[in-house]
Amino acid sequence: QVQLVESGGGLVQAGASLRLSCAASGRTFSSNAMGWFRQAPGKDREFVAAISRSGSSTYSADSVKDRITISRDNAKNTVYLQMNSLKPEDTAVYFCAAGITVAAVERGSVKYWGQGTQVTVSS
Repeated sequence: QVQLVESGGGLVQAGASLRLSCAASGRTFSSNAMGWFRQAPGKDREFVAAISRSGSSTYSADSVKDRITISRDNAKNTVYLQMNSLKPEDTAVYFCAAGITVAAVERGSVKYWGQGTQVTVSS
């Protein structure tokens, strides 16, 4: 069992940056690919980015790949999402996820979900 706790969300102005963190419990963090999803009001949850178990491989959604960076620190059991040049359309609840592979996470085949952290971008 892995528990995921996100942090770092908040209210920012357009153009600002935020770094989200997801801390994982348990000893199996490095055995999981990790990812981030987001869900805006009235919309379906959508994939944002994923990172492999070692951190050597990442994959990001086309809509954000120029503005975000996913990384992980296996020694700290933490995955990060650095978001730059934020736009109002980035407003959403951001969820951390754990899965078997980057490909699995990207298609939504997730073993564990966090509770989410709210990101609000004002214009």
